[in-house]
Amino acid sequence: MFRRREPVPFAFVAEADRFRSNVAPPPRERASTGRIAGRCLLALTIVAALVGSVILGTPALTISHSPAETQQSQVSPGH
Repeated sequence: MFRRREPVPFAFVAEADRFRSNVAPPPRERASTGRIAGRCLLALTIVAALVGSVILGTPALTISHSPAETQQSQVSPGH
């Protein structure tokens, strides 16, 4: 088959994987002390809210089988 000698259009796309830039990205800014403290406080608040909801919601999920509750819930036939 006949091969072309001139470069193929858009051949630079195939060479893009091999290209290395000599320009380095700027270094990331370090988080300030206040920003780190704010993130820690936010995480602590979320964890405390989850723990509090479990503690407050646990009594509602428990099933109690005390005889006093079953007698009060029954309707007496005389009334």
